[in-house]
Amino acid sequence: MADKQQGNSTIGVGTAVVTQTKTKTQKPSMYRVLILNDDYTPMEFVTYILERFFNKSREAALKIMLHVHQNGVGVCGVFTFEVAETKVAQVIETARRHQHPLQCTMEKD
Repeated sequence: MADKQQGNSTIGVGTAVVTQTKTKTQKPSMYRVLILNDDYTPMEFVTYILERFFNKSREAALKIMLHVHQNGVGVCGVFTFEVAETKVAQVIETARRHQHPLQCTMEKD
């Protein structure tokens, strides 16, 4: 028996409402990693950076490097926040280690 008498009240099988929440996933925000031109960093070093940290082919790296040289800034790639932040840090640290003033930054895409 499911119901039991206890004084004047009945204790029985209760009802419960089960709710299921659906989580809606969003795509993460993307960030462009930019290299800025300066008058001191050798073009070959910029090409090396693009090949090493952004997995660009020699031809793609040269094209981006020339774009940076002529226009002052160039996009290296578009990544999630954490990946972009890591790449910026790697580029700046490598440039400092090689005593180049190369600047790298990121901006929301």
